[in-house]
Amino acid sequence: MKRPYIICHMVASIDGRIDCSMVDKISGDEYYETLEKLKCPTSLEGRVTMEHYNVKKDPFIATDPTPFGMSSVYKAVASPEYVVAVDTYGKLQWPAANIDGVPLVCVVSEQVSEEYLAMLKNEKISYICVGRDRIDLKSAVEILSSEFGVERMAILGGGHINGGFLAAELIDEVSLLLAPGIDGRKGQTALFDGIPEMDRMPVKLSLESVQHVGKGTLWIRYKTNY
Repeated sequence: MKRPYIICHMVASIDGRIDCSMVDKISGDEYYETLEKLKCPTSLEGRVTMEHYNVKKDPFIATDPTPFGMSSVYKAVASPEYVVAVDTYGKLQWPAANIDGVPLVCVVSEQVSEEYLAMLKNEKISYICVGRDRIDLKSAVEILSSEFGVERMAILGGGHINGGFLAAELIDEVSLLLAPGIDGRKGQTALFDGIPEMDRMPVKLSLESVQHVGKGTLWIRYKTNY
């Protein structure tokens, strides 16, 4: 089936670390300026990144945590652009049905509770519930294309959601801002992380372009070769 063209757009220290509070100290507006140039109206972020910027403080706790156990799609509103949040078990609570005026779409697994889906629907937040034990990313992006009309999408992290899309061979392009700084702390998440297959071979890339942006940052674009 048809799916969106997917670009992973990230800013990292030169040792490949992406901790939000760290990269905020070594980069500036060039991240959002280059994101606009990618012409991806829809963006996608993982739970950890969303927790850092956009959600209510307290997580959602269901009175009955029984898994919903089936796939389901709810489209609250049609829009030329969306903010997509990946939240496997349905923990995030939202202050509004949009972020900066752009409608939300929550992607969850079938392990989510029925109460959580009911809460999203009551708040007019679209959702895609797909994947028995974990989110079926391939099906999710196909639904984003067929039901929501998404043609181009930027993945904005974190490292584990980037790794999940990479493992599923769903990333067409990597747009990397290499910022002038070093993290070096033990245990920090890398640009792509969390893939469990220890014998997995590297994904080869084709260099498309390199530009100097901001104050000492390199903007590097690659195409993936699966």
